[in-house]
Amino acid sequence: MTARRPHVGTLVVLAVATVLTLGPVVWTLVRAVTPEGQGFSFSAFGDVFDQIDMVRLTLNSALVTGLIVLGQMFTAALAGYVFARLEFRGRGLLFGLVLATMMVPLQVTIVPVFMLIRGMGLSDTLLALILPAVPTAFGTFLMRQYFMTLPPELGEAASIDGAGPFRTFWSVYAPLAAPGLAVVGILAFNYHWNEFFRPLIFSISEENYTLPLGLVTLQGNLGSGSVSTVLAGVVLSMIPAVVVFVFGQRRLREGLTAGIGK
Repeated sequence: MTARRPHVGTLVVLAVATVLTLGPVVWTLVRAVTPEGQGFSFSAFGDVFDQIDMVRLTLNSALVTGLIVLGQMFTAALAGYVFARLEFRGRGLLFGLVLATMMVPLQVTIVPVFMLIRGMGLSDTLLALILPAVPTAFGTFLMRQYFMTLPPELGEAASIDGAGPFRTFWSVYAPLAAPGLAVVGILAFNYHWNEFFRPLIFSISEENYTLPLGLVTLQGNLGSGSVSTVLAGVVLSMIPAVVVFVFGQRRLREGLTAGIGK
């Protein structure tokens, strides 16, 4: 039996989607390696390191993003397990409230969060970027759905052997939830590595800038900086996200498909 050939309309739609998706990326790469009046050259990448402290900015972003990823994976796993496996009064209402927070835009909560951060004495620190981002409503929802697809008999067997709720979670369910946790981690890394709005509000000192915020300074006063230099900085900032996606795409695909159930 011969394989069915894709419809021409499908190919056209896929081609258009590919161009719209990869077009800006290709243009960025081309402009980054073709500085104004120099032809093909990597000089713009050297200019990035000359104009900003890329090492410090990268370390700040790595520290902030890494701790947020670990925090979200841990809290999402615990909260998802509780909502999926433990029975308690008001569980449905509380879970509904958690989901409701996903409907509130970040711009609405940024001022109250800023006031709380200032009241805690954490203004202009990296902790101001980390702590508010650790709780994740989407991660909680995703892990709840994932835990609900796992056999409840595993927990019952662990309970018969004398394991408590946390031991059952840690020894039985958490290892099986690795694909779901990978999804939470990869999505959290991609979002917070490229995050600009919260660092812009919470960070004042340049030593606490993250990479996206530091790249803005490449524009110069009134946008007088070199476009190629700015885009070279953007290319450099994309490398960690691309590496994480390349090595994590299998886990991402498994987690997204395995979590579809209840």
